[in-house]
Amino acid sequence: MSSTILHTPGFPPDAAVSLSEPSPQAEGADDKNPFLVKLGERVRALRARRGMTRKAVAHAADVSERHLANLEYGIGNASILVLLQVAGALQCSLAELLGDVTTSSPEWLLLRELLERRDEATLRRVRVAVGEMLGTGGGNAARSPRVALVGLRGAGKSTLGQMLADDLGFPFVELSREIEQFAGCSVAEIQALYGQNAYRRYERRALEEAIQIYPEAVIATPGGIVSDAATFNLLLAHCTTVWLQAAPEDHMKRVMAQGDLRPMAASKEAMDDLKGILAGRAAFYSKAEFHVDTSAQGLEPSFELLRQVVREALDLVDTAG
Repeated sequence: MSSTILHTPGFPPDAAVSLSEPSPQAEGADDKNPFLVKLGERVRALRARRGMTRKAVAHAADVSERHLANLEYGIGNASILVLLQVAGALQCSLAELLGDVTTSSPEWLLLRELLERRDEATLRRVRVAVGEMLGTGGGNAARSPRVALVGLRGAGKSTLGQMLADDLGFPFVELSREIEQFAGCSVAEIQALYGQNAYRRYERRALEEAIQIYPEAVIATPGGIVSDAATFNLLLAHCTTVWLQAAPEDHMKRVMAQGDLRPMAASKEAMDDLKGILAGRAAFYSKAEFHVDTSAQGLEPSFELLRQVVREALDLVDTAG
């Protein structure tokens, strides 16, 4: 049996293997970490569900029985590799071992099993169907006349959004300004004073209020709105969404043209960061119903394309010309 990377407080590494069975009252029971206690409870519950003895799990996981017992009692802090071995022995995912919400009940687990290894198109259909069943929208039977523009800063959301709102006769809502009104300070101050979590809460409240107030609107959303799944689900369910795409170089040029000269201080590093953010968010932006590439042509042609896409989606008469 190979050695394990499981640390047991109070015992030297070579002493642990000589002890065959733990004492639940051992070593600082009052000081147990709550996460480790819950982790141990899940290991015991999974072992019971599988009908396996501790000795059998330890053998299958290639860890000592003593170390597995300490893990079960919340007094052993296992490495990620050891947890992978234990999960393999218990025939469960690491997520289930760690307490991911989608493994917290039999129904969740059965849903996961149904959805695992499905392609993106199938998962989208399921998401839309579930949204309709729960009354949160998400279908395209009657598209919402709230048009939400998503994309990274510098994609053209503010400029094209205002032009589109004027053309449609809809109110234009800059969600970042609404967030600042809620907080009573700038976005930068919210993040500096209260942190990202507080900012995301203001973002959610601003979107909820915009949905309640405006039956028709063009909404320019912050670039990071896709970072919170609940907020992004709300947007997808109640708005007709358009991803304004642009090349990283165009994002950078437009941000600098807006007066933000910070990227110039370390342009190579700033460009790498921008590309990384864009790559990380692209999969979420792509969930928008429509995509318009604002790098493929100039401002006016981009607007005409956006205008055509939205009017067709909302089944509005084109009054141009």
